[in-house]
Amino acid sequence: MRKVFLFISFLTLAIFSLSLRAEALAKDAIPSKITDHIYKKYPNAIDISAQHKQHFGQELYEIQFKNGEEQLINYYRANGQYYVEGVKIDTSETTNMLPPTGNDNLKSAFPKYDITEAILIVNPNGAGEEYDLIVSTDGQKWRISMDKNGALVVKERN
Repeated sequence: MRKVFLFISFLTLAIFSLSLRAEALAKDAIPSKITDHIYKKYPNAIDISAQHKQHFGQELYEIQFKNGEEQLINYYRANGQYYVEGVKIDTSETTNMLPPTGNDNLKSAFPKYDITEAILIVNPNGAGEEYDLIVSTDGQKWRISMDKNGALVVKERN
């Protein structure tokens, strides 16, 4: 009985950890509650893409889309409720906006790097901010999620 319980626990953990990877989701894999909200708020939304993300201890959908010429990023909870809008940061200002320890952590992980994309996610409950970064180093791109203290929470090849 104990072996069965351990096997089921391990299997559940393995499946859950695979689902957390920030892989692009097919448009039909986005919950209809989310797409309905987007089309209601932005009737001209096109080029919708989604990824699973985790911020502030919650499983979220990161939804990127175009509304006219504007590129928008919205985050939704797993149950489909709107969470917060992400803000693209000008990459020339990124190092000034990151927590000081975040810059140090990036330098220790990647001695020579260039931030090619940065998104600021402000906690709607007022408890800090987190960052999603795309970092280029040695011809490779990395997806980085940084918490409010500057710790690299997620670091995976893009």
